Amino acid sequence: MSAFADENFAILIHHIFHALNIAGRQSIFARNPASGHFSRIRISFIKSTEIQKRIKIMWKPGDVIAWRGIYRDRVWHAQPVIVIKDTPEEIAVTLLPGTECVAPEGYLDGKDSNKRRWSFKDKDWGSQNYLWRTNRLLILLEPQKYYSTMYFWQEDNNQFLCYYINFQLPFQRSHYGIDTLDLDLDIIINPDFTWHWKDVEDYQKAIDNGVIFPEWTREIDTAKQEIFGKLEKRQYPYDGSWLNWMPNPAWSPPKLPENWDKI
Repeated sequence: MSAFADENFAILIHHIFHALNIAGRQSIFARNPASGHFSRIRISFIKSTEIQKRIKIMWKPGDVIAWRGIYRDRVWHAQPVIVIKDTPEEIAVTLLPGTECVAPEGYLDGKDSNKRRWSFKDKDWGSQNYLWRTNRLLILLEPQKYYSTMYFWQEDNNQFLCYYINFQLPFQRSHYGIDTLDLDLDIIINPDFTWHWKDVEDYQKAIDNGVIFPEWTREIDTAKQEIFGKLEKRQYPYDGSWLNWMPNPAWSPPKLPENWDKI
């Protein structure tokens, strides 16, 4: 993990994808084991599935979009990313070193700061900017999947570091970019295809605090089988298809698009 120390994995893993991805506007009731009662968590989304189908949001290579997390009807995090490709089957984007991003105030201090998502069920937070450093990311997202696949490279020498599986709710498109919710659990797959779990304790804490629901854990269990099946057979995206990918040399670290903070 020393290869990732400068990159502050906590920034990536616990800030990206914290959007609550439920089609339309609805409410969900989840039991809070800590308090022994049902807490009402209102989940609102920008566009319903029907609206998204009507407006048919699609992006071109080189477009800059916001990779946002929405929590309690506010932007929890935001990273500007550049679109590599966008098809009905897959979206590929990149996060470049030198990109200025937004995270909850104090969150960058790490896990010991008590600034996890479940810490803010009943209180507000401020935001702060930070700079993404050192590693280049390529992120692959497929519709309706409860995970995304990331490629990590060391930027200064182009060394491939790992595949990174981020469990998340299926993404939705908005006029500003991509919204989804990080479900805390991750898998790191080394270049030699050995692997290990990451943030298992955080995943369990999120479940215990009522911010990850049973139906989501069931979908994650299904996703695990799919991931390991592909990994065993070295199927896409673990077949090396993207290992030699390089960003367009004309691309520079992007800025967040206008109105990125609007819900």
